[in-house]
Amino acid sequence: MSSAIRRVAVLGAGVMGSGIAAHLANVGVPTHLLDIVPPELSNDDRRKGLSRESSAFRNRFAAKGLDTALKASPPAFFSTKDVRLITIGNIEDHLGRLSEVDWIIEAAPERLEIKQALFAKVEAHRRSGTFVSSNTSGIPIRLLAEGRSTDFRRHFLGTHFFNPPRYMKLLELIPGPDTLPEVMQRMATFAERTLGKGIVFAKDTPNFIANRIAAFGLFTAIRLMIEGDYSIEEVDRLTGSAIGRPKTATFRTADLVGLDTVAHIAAHIADALPDAPERAIYTLPPFLLELVKRGWLGEKAGQGFYKRVKGIEEHEILVLDYKTMEYHPRQSPALPSLDMAHGIEEPAERLRALAYADDRAGRYVWQLLRETLLYAADRIPEIADDIISVDRAMTWGLGWELGPFELWDALGVEKASARMAQEGKILPTLVTGLLQSGAHSFYRREAGRQFVFELRTAKQVEIPERSGIIHLRTLHERQQVVTRNPGASLLDLGDGVACLQFHSKNNTIGPDILRMMRTSLQQCAERFDALVIGNQGRHFCVGANLMAILFEAQEENWDDIELMIRAFQDANMALKLFEKPVVAAPFSMTLGGGCEICLHTARIRAAAETYIGLVEAGVGVIPAAGGCKEMLLRSLEGIPDGAEVDLLPFVRHAFETIAFAKVSTSAKDAQRLGYLRRTDDFTMNQDRLLHDAKQVALGLVAGGYTPPQPRDDIKVLGTRAIAAASTQLYNMKCGGHISGHDELIARKLVGVLAGGDVVPGTLVSEAYLLDLEREAFLSLCGERRSQERMQHMLKTGKPLRN
Repeated sequence: MSSAIRRVAVLGAGVMGSGIAAHLANVGVPTHLLDIVPPELSNDDRRKGLSRESSAFRNRFAAKGLDTALKASPPAFFSTKDVRLITIGNIEDHLGRLSEVDWIIEAAPERLEIKQALFAKVEAHRRSGTFVSSNTSGIPIRLLAEGRSTDFRRHFLGTHFFNPPRYMKLLELIPGPDTLPEVMQRMATFAERTLGKGIVFAKDTPNFIANRIAAFGLFTAIRLMIEGDYSIEEVDRLTGSAIGRPKTATFRTADLVGLDTVAHIAAHIADALPDAPERAIYTLPPFLLELVKRGWLGEKAGQGFYKRVKGIEEHEILVLDYKTMEYHPRQSPALPSLDMAHGIEEPAERLRALAYADDRAGRYVWQLLRETLLYAADRIPEIADDIISVDRAMTWGLGWELGPFELWDALGVEKASARMAQEGKILPTLVTGLLQSGAHSFYRREAGRQFVFELRTAKQVEIPERSGIIHLRTLHERQQVVTRNPGASLLDLGDGVACLQFHSKNNTIGPDILRMMRTSLQQCAERFDALVIGNQGRHFCVGANLMAILFEAQEENWDDIELMIRAFQDANMALKLFEKPVVAAPFSMTLGGGCEICLHTARIRAAAETYIGLVEAGVGVIPAAGGCKEMLLRSLEGIPDGAEVDLLPFVRHAFETIAFAKVSTSAKDAQRLGYLRRTDDFTMNQDRLLHDAKQVALGLVAGGYTPPQPRDDIKVLGTRAIAAASTQLYNMKCGGHISGHDELIARKLVGVLAGGDVVPGTLVSEAYLLDLEREAFLSLCGERRSQERMQHMLKTGKPLRN
């Protein structure tokens, strides 16, 4: 068995194969992407003068797959430069390359005979000990490995990625009957740590875990719609964010998947479960069969359950009436309990309010949850040995807020099961075993420890802590809170490292967080060796409290705004100059003020999926907590001391990054934009982010960290930069590329980055640049159009161009 996975081959360059190859390239793994040779020359091939022997012809499918990955939205690559790690080829000419790789991934079409024939070819070239896996979404692993050698079967498994592979956390690992346990464990370790995946071990049953339960839920939702005479609009309103599912809900999701694929899934499961009672649920209703017959297959066909048509000003979305097979404008059905539940933020409370409501909405949600939860409980231990695997599969793979057994707990197992029994439903053995054991829920937390009900022992057992993962909730429960206020807490991570955790609404920065930033440094100076700034919310930080700023601006409380901004500037400078290392651990949305905090720390250890940027221009202002200053310094810091270099291109990079509110598409992209330095790094698996940030902090301590000193030697371009920008901005405005207010914001920004109206080459201090930031920010807050941008963002969540 090879010692490491250093090189991979992906066989099949479709959407999944090319996406998997792109993600391997994201983590620096050289990958071969192979597909079949096209059956014949296309007209385009002939126009190019290609023959059947031309590599451009023979590798056409692989090249097309790679091009699809390069153009994917959202991006499949962290950086388009990573495409150089992918080598395309074809299965007829290049299977010899398989002898060079450590892992071979099959991503061919979902047909057993195609995959088996491909594996027969693979075996002729594969090295002994090389891992081989199939990305099948449901074909039995035992059948795929039939006829292969003992060594092949021992190193063969299912690796079911979810689409898109870069973004979907779930990876189901499915062993075959002969797969070695160490192969499963080594693949899990590589996928979890290197690829950043959440690993669920599934059994070799039809459609494994996530797709098995999701398919049952989809077809149950359709059946209940027909039986209860609900509309497609009603069902999608009831099965989306209201119950903790993705906004695409039921029918929008089906359109995205493709109705032909939905029909294939139904047929596949029905064939795989010939004697199962659930088989009847997968009988397609007449209207769905008619949609497939007409070719109304969803998004890829332009119409399915929904249809996009061009309106007078913009596209209009029509929805299908499945009874008449005609489309009509979307309607917003009156569902009072749903409207009420939408105002409840806590998922479990919202779910209870809706599921137990005695109205049309409540009845549908209750029936759907009842059937889904009974089904999931009945599948233990058929599809998985434990309930944790099922819950993780649904949250990581399908985007559910709560997995099935977390949903049981949210509804109340005793209350829900009593109602189910009253309605004539037979409770699964798992549920009756839980109730007979005296437990009241599938999960239980106690003093920082978590327990889960286990069917085998019929009792709740402790869930072991995973090495390398820090849970802040656990630290709170274990009384490891040093101090806290409503917006933030300071926690003891152990080993002399503290953690500043934001927990305000949306982690927006307000007075509580600024106070805790100061308090954290005081506590760290006395009791700790280093500080990590991180949290485990939905986003790291979406910026300052915009509503508070708008309110003060409308009231013309300029002194109050200046005090707020000065306090934020002082807090960030204190972070930067602190005697001990401060490490930021951003993830997901890290915008505006959240970005500015990170820019002032000694190091950044970001999650791979970090979307960081200074977006203040979108709300009519510029960064004023040191963001402009830090981006200017970062743009200049690569220039050797004393070098005679034109600074204008470097300053222009900082200007364009801020003026166009550029947000990184990944942590690697953040390095390109300058938000992360080359000395900063990122973590693929966000679960490990705080642990990794803590290790970075400890490394800085061990290396004898020396804090920076305040700068007073920053060379600025002054009037030269202002003059150059003025011409460019005027031309852009005249060309209709920017508005008059965009021009005003940009001029204010240039004034800061240029160091003001000074002679080119003037040396200025950080404090001076902060003064310029503050003055420009206050000036823009007084502009009516800036206030309109703030209002629009607060109301719609989108920027306004005015």
